[in-house]
Amino acid sequence: MSEALILTPAAAKRVAVIAQKQTRPAILRLSVEGGGCSGFQYKFEMAEGPDSEDSVSETDGVQLVVDPVSLDLLEGSVVDYVESLGGAAFRVENPNASAGCGCGSSFGI
Repeated sequence: MSEALILTPAAAKRVAVIAQKQTRPAILRLSVEGGGCSGFQYKFEMAEGPDSEDSVSETDGVQLVVDPVSLDLLEGSVVDYVESLGGAAFRVENPNASAGCGCGSSFGI
C-alpha cells in the first residue's frame, strides 16, 4: 500500500482561489516529467477531475490527483504553497528525492 500524498491547508486554499477565478473544480494535478536540472521536474496544473487510475487525496474540499507512474516517485510527499520575498509557488517536500536544485522544481532519485 502506498503512502498518501498530503496537500497542506495553505496549498488547498491557493488551489481553491485559482479554481474560483478560473471557474473550474478545485482539483490540482501533480505529475513528474523527465527533465529539469536534477533529472525530474514537477508539473502542476488544474484538472477537471481525476482519471480512473489516479491517486486522490483531499484537504479542505480540494483534491490533489496524481497518476500511478508519478506516484511511484512522489510517495509520502507533502505539497505546500509558500510565499516569500522571491515570489510564491507550490513546493513539493519529497522524501524520495536524493538530490534537488536551487529552484525547487526539479529533483533526482
